[in-house]
Amino acid sequence: MAQWEGKSRGGVTGYRIFIWFLKNPGLRAAYALLALVAVYFIPFAPRATASAWYYFRRIQKWSFPKSIIALYINYFRFGQSLLDRIAMLAGIKTHLSFFFDGEEHLHRLAAEKQAALLISAHIGNWEIAGNMFKHIGGKVNIVMYEAEHENLKRLLDTVQTEKNQVQNVHVIPLRDDLSHVLALSNAVNAGELIALHGDRVPPGSKYFEFDFMGQKARFPSGPFYLAARFRIPVCFVFACREPKGHYHLFCTPPKLYEIKGKPQEREDALKVLIQDYVKTVEEKVKRYPYQWYNFYRFWN
Repeated sequence: MAQWEGKSRGGVTGYRIFIWFLKNPGLRAAYALLALVAVYFIPFAPRATASAWYYFRRIQKWSFPKSIIALYINYFRFGQSLLDRIAMLAGIKTHLSFFFDGEEHLHRLAAEKQAALLISAHIGNWEIAGNMFKHIGGKVNIVMYEAEHENLKRLLDTVQTEKNQVQNVHVIPLRDDLSHVLALSNAVNAGELIALHGDRVPPGSKYFEFDFMGQKARFPSGPFYLAARFRIPVCFVFACREPKGHYHLFCTPPKLYEIKGKPQEREDALKVLIQDYVKTVEEKVKRYPYQWYNFYRFWN
C-alpha cells in the first residue's frame, strides 16, 4: 500500500492566479477557470488519478464510464473547496451559504470551558469550518503537520487582512521537537477545543486496521491517543458541499470514552473510539462520494 508522505501536493504559487480571479471577476469566474484546470490534472497528476480511479472502480464499484466522469467531478469539487476556502479567508463576498448541524454542542463546550477533541477527515471542506468557529466563542486549536502549516501561513499572508482574520482560531504545528505536546497540554488545561484529522497515517506512525467501505484501511492511532491521554470528550466534525454553494456542517454530540486499565483493555477501548469514527466517516463518504480527497492509495 502506498503511504501518505506527510504533506499535501501544491503550494501558494499555484493559487496566485486563482486569487486574482477571486478578487476581481469573482468566485464564479474562478470556477470557470477551474473547469479547465480540473481536466489537466487527470493525466498530469498520475499518482492522484490512479488512487482516485481505484476508489471509484474498486471501492465505490462504479462502471468504467461513470468512473471517468467521477474523476473529473472529484478534481473539480476539490478545487472548488480550495477556492471557497480562500474566498472565505480573504473576506470576499460570495454566494456561499452554511448550515451547522450540531453547532450547539460546540457552544456548550465553549461556554463550559470543557476541552474536547474535534476529529475530522479529508472529505468535504473541513478547513472552511474554521471560519465558522468565530461564532463559537471559545478558542479552537487546529493541529496540522508543519509542512502544511507553512503552506497555509504563506497563503494566509497572501489573502488575509487583519479585518477578516478569525481571532479565536490558533494553529498548532506538529514538529519533531515535540513542542506541540506542551501546546496541546496547555490548550486542554485552558478548556479549549482541539481540531485535527484522523484519517492519514504519517510515515513510521502507529496505526490500526479497520474495514472501511468494504476493504481494509489504516487509521492513525495518534490523534485518538490524545483522548486517552487527556481524558476529554470527542466530537466528529465535517463540512460537506451541497448544491448551489451550500455547505452542511456536522458535529456529533461529545462523547467521553473511558480508556483506562491494563494495556490490552486500553487498546480495546481505543479501538471502540476509532471504530465509531470510521463508521461516521463511512456514512459521509457514502453520502458525498465525490468529496473524498485522500489522493493516495488509502486502502491495502
